Amino acid sequence: MLKTRVMPCMLFNGLHLIKTIQFDQIRNLGNPVQMARVYNSRNVDELIFIDMKATEEDRPPAYEIIKDIIAECFMPLTVGGGIHSIEVIHRLLKIGADKVCINSEAINNPAFVTAAAKKFGSQCIVISIDVKQVRKDHYVFKSRGRENTNITVIEWVKQVEKLGAGEIFLTSIDKDGTMDGYDLDLIKKVSSAVSVPVIACGGAGKVQDIIDAVKLGGADAISLASIFHYGGHTPNSIKQRMYNAGIPVRFIDKNQI
Repeated sequence: MLKTRVMPCMLFNGLHLIKTIQFDQIRNLGNPVQMARVYNSRNVDELIFIDMKATEEDRPPAYEIIKDIIAECFMPLTVGGGIHSIEVIHRLLKIGADKVCINSEAINNPAFVTAAAKKFGSQCIVISIDVKQVRKDHYVFKSRGRENTNITVIEWVKQVEKLGAGEIFLTSIDKDGTMDGYDLDLIKKVSSAVSVPVIACGGAGKVQDIIDAVKLGGADAISLASIFHYGGHTPNSIKQRMYNAGIPVRFIDKNQI
């Protein structure tokens, strides 16, 4: 049986890590390399690093910082932000990234997803999807949550799967940073609509939220941030609770619970 992954997400604004609530910056969290070192020592399954200002500032990914993070990581690393060409993906994979996370370029140029998947393999291509609920449906937003594409999330996830995406990184903008639980309806709709793994992001405040996202929502992996910084939990303590709830997880170091 496949294990459910616990994956911290590090948001970078070009200078340091930040924490957001509903995509608005609220707090600086410090140096991304130091944070990666901490996560590396605490038995996380994978790490996601997103340079959330790269596209907005029309610049490439922060390669030197990413290289420093990779030097500290002994777990798979997914990198997002500023990815608009095959050349950028090639460079990121060459310096040691395991996967890339594509958002705006997928929306603006869907053929890019297919080209990237054919060149590097679907297993390298994660599509990041930012979602808000509008009335009774969920819509895909772009430009860091400021612009509604008027594409429903179900329409979009089915399309990106056909285009060659290997995973979906699903973020609820409404729930981001709130710590009041995942949007279970959103996760369930998306996980039921596609066969590729779905990484759920946005809303975890207690371990039961994580358990619910997996058991009720059908998420294949969980992305977390606030619960580590403000909730007093470690990856191992979370995995122990997940395991006790009947969720298969990767190795638990009982000395770190």
